Amino acid sequence: MTSMHTSTLPTADDLRDRVRAALQAIGAHTALGEPGGPGLPASTPVTGDVLFAVPESTREDADAAITDAARAFQTWRVTPAPVRGALVSRLGELLVEHKADLATIVTAEAGKITSEALGEVQEMIDICQFAVGLSRQLYGKTIASERPGHRLMETWHPLGVVGVITAFNFPVAVWAWNTAVALVCGNTVVWKPSELTPLTAVACQALIERAADDVGAPRDVSRLVQGAREIGELLVDDPRVALVSATGSVRMGRQVGPRVAARFGKALLELGGNNAAIVTPSADLDLAVRGIVFSAAGTAGQRCTTMRRVIAHRSVVDTVIERVASAYRSLPVGDPSADGTLVGPLIHERSHRDMVAALDRARADGGEVTGGERVDLGEGAYYVRPAVVRMPGQTAVVHDETFAPILYVLTYDDLDEAIALNNAVPQGLSSAIFTTDMREAERFMAADGSDCGIANVNIGTSGAEIGGAFGGEKQTGGGRESGSDSWKAYMRRATNTVNYSSELPLAQGVTFG
Repeated sequence: MTSMHTSTLPTADDLRDRVRAALQAIGAHTALGEPGGPGLPASTPVTGDVLFAVPESTREDADAAITDAARAFQTWRVTPAPVRGALVSRLGELLVEHKADLATIVTAEAGKITSEALGEVQEMIDICQFAVGLSRQLYGKTIASERPGHRLMETWHPLGVVGVITAFNFPVAVWAWNTAVALVCGNTVVWKPSELTPLTAVACQALIERAADDVGAPRDVSRLVQGAREIGELLVDDPRVALVSATGSVRMGRQVGPRVAARFGKALLELGGNNAAIVTPSADLDLAVRGIVFSAAGTAGQRCTTMRRVIAHRSVVDTVIERVASAYRSLPVGDPSADGTLVGPLIHERSHRDMVAALDRARADGGEVTGGERVDLGEGAYYVRPAVVRMPGQTAVVHDETFAPILYVLTYDDLDEAIALNNAVPQGLSSAIFTTDMREAERFMAADGSDCGIANVNIGTSGAEIGGAFGGEKQTGGGRESGSDSWKAYMRRATNTVNYSSELPLAQGVTFG
């Protein structure tokens, strides 16, 4: 083998000890069962073993959680926003204190390398800081009225219970994005995490409960329900849940969106991505290759913002492929907790099966595959070398999002063609262009440029900061979370007209009586 990788993995007992110690440090007192016992199996992709059994919520438990959150909302919505911010501020402080503990659980349960796991917890800290500032900036507008002696304005109010459904690949950050903002906006939260990452959810729930106790807030402002699909469906269908924020696949979104709409609820959907980078003739190739490799191979290709396509100009495509393939061969693959590892495991066997099937389809379409082999570190774990695939065109397999480290490379001749290729897929999350030509950069970000929610210049497609609204268009769902004015998705708007005169003029000059 030419790629480097760690030769050994920790044992399941080692991982159990690490997770148990981290949970104890955090103050999580949920009783964990033995592997094979009743409850959700908490597995680790690091070795493929089941570490614990986590208590699973029943339908009655989920109904009670929604009831408790709805009751807590009655007082939380009239609690002053800066006071609500104190809860989120304390959560942020606890996350700083337990950053390494929570990252340890993320690595064990989601397979992220240590630096990425720590980075995910840092995102939680960052959004807490953002939301605390937001608690004093929930601004409305004063609008000029056409009627004398009248004032027209907008005010914003909490929605109610927010149901949060998250995916395995960001098991803690996405919960924090939603929860920190929802809480300062005056909502309460019921969280249904991925059944693949129940341990991280146990840890986060313990931290938010500690924060609530420390500042005197009701614990029921944030509730946790654990289980498979049917538990999430209860949040989707319950009319007491005003907003469902769901992160997952396009297939999941096709079900969640219509069901929430059918009861006239609100949905915030963060779904699939099929993200591309255009590499132009003027690109700084050193910069481009670094950005491509991290975006395509980071988190073993299991981010919604993972770069899945490179659209390279004909004059540089051979160099780009050669340099990316060379970089891939040097990436250490293996134990995500080991120093120096850059590519950890796929989440489970099905992900590996999907990767193999996608590469077979690409070959059948005339693609030239480099890499993609499985690295044998144990029967139950699925480690792979990232694959780069030169494609003759954007065939059907390139339009599909495969949650694995596969990078398709396409060729273009002029920028209009490159932008058309970028926009040709059904997803619209993240995109990038590598160029030193200002006109190309501006065109890429213009109205007739990238159709994605994120359009970057000289940086990869992944690694968004919390200050900017995160989300995408088309089959990505259209939702926005985290920064900017995404808080408005968690509130309802009221238009107020105040008559401070003794007259009653009607709008548009209407007279009546």
